[in-house]
Amino acid sequence: MKLRLLYLNTHRMSAYTWHQGNLRAEGVFENDEDGLTQFAEYLCEQRDSQFSLLANVAEEGHALETIPYLRGNDRQTLVTRKLGQHFLGTPLSTAVSLGYEKSQRKNEKLLLSALTNPAHFDPWLRRISEAEAPLAGIYTVAQLGGQLLKKLGQDSSRCLLLTLQDQSIRETYLVDGHAHFSRMAPLSDSSIAGIASAFAAEAGKLHQYLIGQRLIGRDEALQAFIVAHPLTIPAIEKACPEHSPLSFTLLDSHAAANKLKLQTLPADNRSELLLLQLLATARPAQQFATDAHRHHFRLSQIRHGLIAAGLIALLGGVLIAAKETYDAQNLRTETADLLASEADLNQRYREISATFPQLGLDNDSLRGLTTRYGELIAQQRQPAPSYRMVSQALDRMPAISLDAIEWKNGWNPQSTAAVTASAMDITTVRGTIRLERATPRQTLAVLDQFVDALRADPANTVKVEQRPFDIESGRALRGGDGLDEDSKPRQFVIEITRSVAP
Repeated sequence: MKLRLLYLNTHRMSAYTWHQGNLRAEGVFENDEDGLTQFAEYLCEQRDSQFSLLANVAEEGHALETIPYLRGNDRQTLVTRKLGQHFLGTPLSTAVSLGYEKSQRKNEKLLLSALTNPAHFDPWLRRISEAEAPLAGIYTVAQLGGQLLKKLGQDSSRCLLLTLQDQSIRETYLVDGHAHFSRMAPLSDSSIAGIASAFAAEAGKLHQYLIGQRLIGRDEALQAFIVAHPLTIPAIEKACPEHSPLSFTLLDSHAAANKLKLQTLPADNRSELLLLQLLATARPAQQFATDAHRHHFRLSQIRHGLIAAGLIALLGGVLIAAKETYDAQNLRTETADLLASEADLNQRYREISATFPQLGLDNDSLRGLTTRYGELIAQQRQPAPSYRMVSQALDRMPAISLDAIEWKNGWNPQSTAAVTASAMDITTVRGTIRLERATPRQTLAVLDQFVDALRADPANTVKVEQRPFDIESGRALRGGDGLDEDSKPRQFVIEITRSVAP
């Protein structure tokens, strides 16, 4: 959106377009019906631009006020009331906070300013509203004085600033960069000598007026800044009195333009181009237009904000789409590489398999056999669980000495399907029972205890293949039954069958 600047004085409106420090005049519209009509047509042609209005009129008032320490809506209400009390009948007003008093109450000091002749602005503002042109704000020449001195590196804490605009001299009293008083003095002689004498005379008059209004002390020295064309600076220096409470500093308008990065140099002593450059690059925070005057400007801000958000979202979508496209391309490249590798491996496999001896089996049968072999390997078991079970039983039977242990696995003959058959671990234990001066009955009792310990696990089936002594089934073991009490026991043999789920 292009930036266009409007400059309004007591007689006419001038329009400028601004682009990177270049100011180009686009039209001058007189303060009559024809001029207003032409201005309305100009606005309709440039309604997509953003406008800022700089005013140089005599009807500008300033007042100092102190209000209690407030915040939010309460403060705004009180400030609006104070503006109405000082500048009744004009909506074109603003307030600048000058800080707080260093006391317990912390009262706030305000500088109230207003354009006291709103009728002069109404025809122009009405055309701007009818054209729906976005107006950023209304500003004054006096308001930009402190900003100008700050940009030029001058001290504006307490000084006078004199500039030439529209055949009149603008005289402004600045405190900390804010205009506390401003007025216009007509220029009757436009020659270099006339301009020089007018600057010197008006500076002295303003100084005396400020003393009379008790805005400054009678013996207080002030710095007076005069902005002038370089060709008139020698004449102004000669016209300024040497012995005066005012200390004059002349500012070259061309040097000032270079410092402000203004490409369009002022052709004469007028300073409105410098102030318009400031308005374009360092617009003040406070302005005089009401919310109604800035309605279309706010809409423009919202519209451009939505467009910017949409562009950001679009850019984000494009970046995500680009990333997804890049990832998809990488996947396609990787897939192509894998397919090429697979084809190469298949070709090499066919070449190698052609050298294998012929087994009389096709690939499916061979694959089934290898799968079955893998299943059988997975079903193989180790004797550790069975050995551990026997070891635990032996720990409780110290009289039993183990001579040999054999382990093998097998399948439950009750199962018809080899794959789902129940597996069995068969452990054969051979050993002897060593008891000093033990009777056969005591020896067999120890063996029975060992067998009971093995049968404690419900998965075990225990079978005694050979006992230490031969006895007939069903007969009680008594002395004199044919067994010698001094006979030694032989080796016993126990078979333990353990069922294991596949």
